[in-house]
Amino acid sequence: MEAFGRLLDVLDQLREKCPWDKKQTNESLRPNTIEETFELCDALMNNDTKNICKELGDVLMHVLFYAKIGSETDDFDVADVCNMQADKLIFRHPHIYHPSQVGQPHPRPLPYGEEQEGREFADAKTSEQVLQNWEQIKLREKDGNKRVLSGVPKSLPSLIKAYRIQDKARNVGFDWQRREDVWDKVHEELDELRAELERDDRERSTRELGDFLFSVINAARLYKLNPDNALEHTNQKFISRFNYVEEHSIRAGKPLTEMTLQEMDELWNEAKKYEENT
Repeated sequence: MEAFGRLLDVLDQLREKCPWDKKQTNESLRPNTIEETFELCDALMNNDTKNICKELGDVLMHVLFYAKIGSETDDFDVADVCNMQADKLIFRHPHIYHPSQVGQPHPRPLPYGEEQEGREFADAKTSEQVLQNWEQIKLREKDGNKRVLSGVPKSLPSLIKAYRIQDKARNVGFDWQRREDVWDKVHEELDELRAELERDDRERSTRELGDFLFSVINAARLYKLNPDNALEHTNQKFISRFNYVEEHSIRAGKPLTEMTLQEMDELWNEAKKYEENT
C-alpha cells in the first residue's frame, strides 16, 4: 500500500508540474496504452521476468493516469475503479463468496448486479464451470453485456477475437459435442477455399479464407491450444531462421536478392539444425 501511494503521489506531481503530463487526455494516451500493452505481451511471451515487472509498471501507470483524469472531471477516481472491480469479482464468484446460494436463483449481494428471475447457477468445482457461470452472470448485471457476444471488444486483433467469440459461445452450450468432429468442418472449409481460388474469384476466396481460418482457430480451441501464442512462436521461429540466412548472406558479401532459392533453402535448413542443437 505504501508503494501504491508513492506511485499515486508521483503521478499527482507530474500531472501538476510536467508539461507533457499536463496536456494528456484519454484520447492522447490511448495509442501509448496500446503500445505498452504489446510491450508487456512481448515480455510475457519471452518469460522475461525483469521486463514483465517493468512493463506491468508501465501499464499500471496508464491505468492510474486514466483514473486521475476521471477524478479531475469528478466522474470517478482510482478508488472507484478498485471498488467496482472488487464488486464485479465478488458478484461473479458466488461459489466463493456466497456458497449457500449455489444452485439457487442468483443472489444480489452487491449493487453491481441486477437481480433477475431465471436460470440457476451450478456449483463451480472446475475452471470450465466457473467460466460457464461467469458468462451467465455477466448477462444479468445491471450495466453488463446484453448479449453473449457483446463483450468482445471490436478493436481486438482478428485472431484473438475469433477465439474469444468461440469461447463465449461455448460457455452457453454452443459448441461441438465431440472435438474430433471439428476436422470435418476444417476440411470442408479448405475444400471451399480451394474451389474459389481455382475460380480466381478474389472476393469469394477472401470470404472462404476467413471461414477456413475461423475453423482452424476453432480446432485449436477445442484441443486447448492458444492459436495466438502458437502463431507468435512460429513468427519468432521464422524471424530467427530468416535472420540466420540474411547474416550468412552478408558475411558472404552476397545480397539476398542475388541468391538463388536453393542457396537460401540450404541456409534455412542449417538454421533449423542449429536450433535443434541449441
